[in-house]
Amino acid sequence: MTLLRNEFFKTFSKWRSYIAFVTIAVVVPLVMIAVKLQGELLTKSLAGGLAQDIQLPGNIVNGYFVTFFLMNTLWIHIPFLITLGAGDQLAGEAAGGTFRLLLTRPASRSQILWAKYVTTLFYTTAVVGFLVALCLALGVTLLGTGDLLLPGRAMMVVPEAEALWRLLLAAGLATWGMWAVASLAFLFSSLVDNALGPILGTMAVIIVFYVIAGLPLDLFRVIKPYLFTSHLNIWQKAIEQPVPWPEILRSAFVLGGFDVGFYCVTWYIFVKKDILS
Repeated sequence: MTLLRNEFFKTFSKWRSYIAFVTIAVVVPLVMIAVKLQGELLTKSLAGGLAQDIQLPGNIVNGYFVTFFLMNTLWIHIPFLITLGAGDQLAGEAAGGTFRLLLTRPASRSQILWAKYVTTLFYTTAVVGFLVALCLALGVTLLGTGDLLLPGRAMMVVPEAEALWRLLLAAGLATWGMWAVASLAFLFSSLVDNALGPILGTMAVIIVFYVIAGLPLDLFRVIKPYLFTSHLNIWQKAIEQPVPWPEILRSAFVLGGFDVGFYCVTWYIFVKKDILS
């Protein structure tokens, strides 16, 4: 526990660990205020071509909807914010020349690596949790509650009574997906001596995988289900009607497999690595 506590302290004592939180703390209130001031325009945009044919019931632009909207909008950016902390766990030690001092402790390399990995997962959970908690807190306070409208999904509506637990489930699944991103950044962190490498490497892999998944070629269609990026949207399944539990479990299993795989590769590299500084 002492080792884990020390890793928590080191991570959260670095100013760059808070870039993700500051970014979220700036973007979310700005969006909430804008929606509060111009909610009518957003309502018309949601209805689109159906605006003349249907009457949207109740308080559609509410805190639940804006939470879903922001999670969906920022999802392309969250992996980058995650890598800021995950990519620094091992590379930061190498860049600072503190690996030798770290390894003089009684703890084994495996124990040190595990403590850093748990810290990485905790950091990831904290970032996603902060995003969702801030969205819900500000959204409900400024915009109230109501049914959760899902535009682009045949105007599907999640009843208000279900909206909160659906969003909390989505937050949990989103965290599970981001653990795979963090695990990849953690792996790259064991390969380089600066924190920039894991960030660029992780984002490059994600971009390549998204490009592969988006190309209409038979070969890529075959491998698409086995790319972890194909399952990062697992959180969106939490608000489908009904909840597709078999799909969620399948995606969760694939993502968990990548987590274990990335960590095992990292462990092998780290225990075999010749620490020179």
